[in-house]
Amino acid sequence: MRLAKDGTKQNAPLFYLALSLFILLTFAALTASNAFASSKAPLNDFVKGLKQEQQDQYVVLISLDGFRHDYIELHNAQHLGAIAKKGVRASSMTPVYPSNTFPNHISLITGLLPKHHGIVNNRFFDKSRPTKEGYAQYKLGYGGMDSTWITATPLWNLVEYHGMKAATFFWPESDSRISGTLPSYFYHYSKYADYQQRVDQIITWLKLPEVSRPRFIAGYFSLTDSVGHDEGPFADKTNDAVQEVDALIGQLYERINALDLPVNLVVVSDHGMTPIDESQLIEVESLSIPDSFIIENEGAQVHLYAKVGVNDKQITEETERLTHIAENRYIVLNDTQRAERHMEVGNRTGDIIIEIAPPARFKNANSMHISKGGHGYMNTLPDMGATFVAVGPAFKTNTTLPVFSNLEVYPALAKILGIAPVTPIDGKLDVLEKALTL
Repeated sequence: MRLAKDGTKQNAPLFYLALSLFILLTFAALTASNAFASSKAPLNDFVKGLKQEQQDQYVVLISLDGFRHDYIELHNAQHLGAIAKKGVRASSMTPVYPSNTFPNHISLITGLLPKHHGIVNNRFFDKSRPTKEGYAQYKLGYGGMDSTWITATPLWNLVEYHGMKAATFFWPESDSRISGTLPSYFYHYSKYADYQQRVDQIITWLKLPEVSRPRFIAGYFSLTDSVGHDEGPFADKTNDAVQEVDALIGQLYERINALDLPVNLVVVSDHGMTPIDESQLIEVESLSIPDSFIIENEGAQVHLYAKVGVNDKQITEETERLTHIAENRYIVLNDTQRAERHMEVGNRTGDIIIEIAPPARFKNANSMHISKGGHGYMNTLPDMGATFVAVGPAFKTNTTLPVFSNLEVYPALAKILGIAPVTPIDGKLDVLEKALTL
């Protein structure tokens, strides 16, 4: 019998017996391990396969602004066409109303209708924010200066809330500190940034060490929208723009495939594009709208915001007057039509909304530029249909889906990433769910 350093009794024979048994068991375990490792399914390969099966998914979401649902065929976008055959493609994706850039980009990334995420158009006023001139106005990208314009949780925030990293390159409003949060990696918008730089940066992010690597990346390319407006959807220059972004997407896909990561590439657009007939343009000034209303002309709609002191009777009278002089050139939305478009009367939507159909459009008298292509119209019109193409381990192969709402994109990507929305959303997985392997 001997005493341990702490003063307790210790039995030496039992101690050495236990030590001997431990050595024998360890040797037996190592022998069994070596035998297993020499079989047809080595232990290392088994563990590697298990990890590969279970390792987390990555999502790269790319928006091609104004890339109409049929541009792949119309302009022979070979890379996107080939990717679609390897994965999933929608015959068309329905944007939210109005079919404009900012409301749709925020809907894609939040799963919410514009009336719920706050960005109801590219430009609008907010009657709950009075100013000396009338009301505060939102314009493209103003969320960077005041993020309270956006009343939703974008996917990059959701990813960050779940303890992962997100990255964005110019996705509209992705440099806004929404609810005090920004993506781990982001760029402030600059029209001078090279398109190739965006592809290179996405790959650089994916090559970061795992602890620093973003699980979700969102990128934005504006070229097809800019040229589509200037030249129209069928022009040779629009074809050139499609070819340029198609080549970039093809390169991105090829470089992603060279990585040993389960990356899902999802290519979307915010809306389509339709020809504009210059002879059918209507000058807003010709409608003789009284000074008691603030006018916001968005081309496909005109919102009229009643100034302080204007009563319901005056709004009704102006609605009736505009309807009387319409002569089938436009419509003034009634309550039912507004509800169908989720554009009910609110602080950020006009007390009166005038809507026009293509190829006509509203213009301001002092506007010098005449677009040959446009959007913003009724979201269910075929020409407003957007693109959806996706490929990766979370998606089935060679699958074509019928038309679905772009509100399905957010819940689908959240499911792929294994995270759940923290607040209610309008989007419900329906059509798109049938294309998932998860």
